[in-house]
Amino acid sequence: MFWLRFIQTYLIHLACCSRPIMKQREKILSNAEGLVLEIGFGSGLNLEFYDKGKIKKILALEPSLEMQKLAKKQIEKSSIDIEFLTSYAENIPLKDNSINTVVCTYTLCSIINTKSALLEIRRVLKKGGKLLISEHVKSPDKKVSIFQKRLNPLWKRIAGGCNINCDTKKKLADVGFNITELNEMYLPNTAKFIGYNIWGALENN
Repeated sequence: MFWLRFIQTYLIHLACCSRPIMKQREKILSNAEGLVLEIGFGSGLNLEFYDKGKIKKILALEPSLEMQKLAKKQIEKSSIDIEFLTSYAENIPLKDNSINTVVCTYTLCSIINTKSALLEIRRVLKKGGKLLISEHVKSPDKKVSIFQKRLNPLWKRIAGGCNINCDTKKKLADVGFNITELNEMYLPNTAKFIGYNIWGALENN
């Protein structure tokens, strides 16, 4: 319990604020507008990159109370109206077609039922609304993907359920998002087994 509540929470926070990952966040978040739902708000690392002039409010979906406590430091620095939703992405407590922008950064890897979460995202997004996404995914290189598969059981245990071999592109396509709009590459100065990223703005048609 001590490991889960304290040590693991801070380790995840530190891993998610590396320079390459923060650069990825910056690439997409200025596109957020209106009523925003952030899936897996975590410790609030995205807050500094939002254009507060475009944001009406952020609904911060975060099931971990420890992460919510950690996020308060970032929230205190921000002038954006933020409301926590203590829930899981597979069951978002919001009405259909109610959100202008959904933000999902380095979160889908740790969601147990990714397809259910993506279907929920599509449900709450307005038509023409956007999913802003940046995620590490399964490498297209065979040797790297084999290593990811072998390492994944141990990695999940030490990294809060994070999967390093997620086929997120396929899951996005399966629920109807146009993945041709995604960019992808290995992040610089990042180990390949964790460094292959996809990112972009996907419209909810």
